[in-house]
Amino acid sequence: MVMKASLQLKMGQSLTMTPQLQQAIRLLQLSTLDLQQEIQQALESNPMLETPEDDDLPESGDEANNTQAEQKDASTEYDEPTSDVATDWDENENAPDWSSENEIPDKIPDDLPVDTAWEDIYQSGPAPASKGDDDNDSDFETRNSPTETLRDHLEWQLNLTPLNERDSAIAHALMDAVDERGYLTSPIEEIYSGLQDDTEEDPLELDEVVAVLHRLQHFDPPGVFACDLQECLLIQLNQLPPDTPWLRQARLVVTQFLHLLGNRDYAQLLRRSRLKEDQLRDVLALITSLNPRPGDVIDRTEPDYVIPDVIVRKHEGRWRVELNPEIAPRIRVNASYASLIRRADSSADNTYLRDQLQEAKWFIKSLQSRNETLLKVATRIVEHQQGFLDLGEEAMKPLILSDIAQAVEMHESTISRVTTQKFMHTPRGIFELKYFFSSHVSTAEGGECSSTAIRAMIKKLIAEETPKKPLSDSKIAAMLGEQGINVARRTVAKYREAMHIPPSNERKRLV
Repeated sequence: MVMKASLQLKMGQSLTMTPQLQQAIRLLQLSTLDLQQEIQQALESNPMLETPEDDDLPESGDEANNTQAEQKDASTEYDEPTSDVATDWDENENAPDWSSENEIPDKIPDDLPVDTAWEDIYQSGPAPASKGDDDNDSDFETRNSPTETLRDHLEWQLNLTPLNERDSAIAHALMDAVDERGYLTSPIEEIYSGLQDDTEEDPLELDEVVAVLHRLQHFDPPGVFACDLQECLLIQLNQLPPDTPWLRQARLVVTQFLHLLGNRDYAQLLRRSRLKEDQLRDVLALITSLNPRPGDVIDRTEPDYVIPDVIVRKHEGRWRVELNPEIAPRIRVNASYASLIRRADSSADNTYLRDQLQEAKWFIKSLQSRNETLLKVATRIVEHQQGFLDLGEEAMKPLILSDIAQAVEMHESTISRVTTQKFMHTPRGIFELKYFFSSHVSTAEGGECSSTAIRAMIKKLIAEETPKKPLSDSKIAAMLGEQGINVARRTVAKYREAMHIPPSNERKRLV
């Protein structure tokens, strides 16, 4: 069999993403903190990009008024109480201008005139604070110090405790067995077996381990080094002043009837403890003041900082939507370097500067496109969810990505990128844009109710229930049905569990 090589010509169509489009999509899906890092990297890698100095920014006069006018144009207002939108700019023709006087063209020519005015400024944030501001650095060590774990806290106390070498080894072995809650994960006998050394002349005794354990159980936070919940609560009760009201009765309940308390069997607890109802109420108040997870007190996890991308406020009875002016620094094209480009010069240096200039222009344009898209999507979300802003979660309307995609004439994937890790600051708090999207449940009148609104109703019903007789999931479903909202019992249970609300048998209280 003979194989012959041949050439064939085929015609077809394919979609290719340009580097500029890829950059715009990548910037669109970045969070605010990631975007700031991306801008900083661009400033460091591209000599054509720079941040304007404080002296270059307008402070007063006509220039300041022009800047304020541009910022005003970058917002959207809504009439109240209707959902009509009063915009300061036309969405299709006069989109808000995030650059300076010169707009960035869609196509950048390869040959640029030497006398071109390079004043493309990305106006998105105020000038950086002065380096001489001592107030910003006053708490530097506190804000940037490493987090302290429970082990670090216990080690610090152990270093201050006078122990001989033998007891110190026992203490470290016990500390190794403590989990993040503050409990011992191994029985004391198992820890003792691991410490035994048959070669020693004076063998270790179990009583020595127990004695060291009792010393460690006086460490802070109260309740650490306990073997179980009962011992943890007793350790904390034993550290209270002897004249604490109901201390003796609280020890009795924790020692003998903790299982009845866990099952909320108050009838049996009253009968077996021989306490009256008002007395048992005071005893339980003392017990519930204790911490069943003492290790959580030393939870020094790194905080997650959230910078809102969009700010929503009510001004003169109208909802106003605008971008956060502090989410990114101002950047512009460096006029000094841009003036070095020569039109007919094809040298390596001139080509490098020309390429860097084109990348800088595209980067600024991508930032402009990102902010225009973000503002447009946030505008539609606020228009749709004005009820939430006015009345709260119970007035949240059903909303899905395709609704916003159709309103702004974009693809759902673009809306998904815009709403991921982007946050909106409202009078009711800071929310991720995805928070305003939820599924719907049909009502008896043929309408729709948001799942977020249903969760808020369930939370409100549980908050108003009688503590002695909490509402079951079936009862909550029936009460929602009376309001015209048809939900099954399992749906109520799913929403309740999502809000970390325990079932009715665990919510029962003696009040």
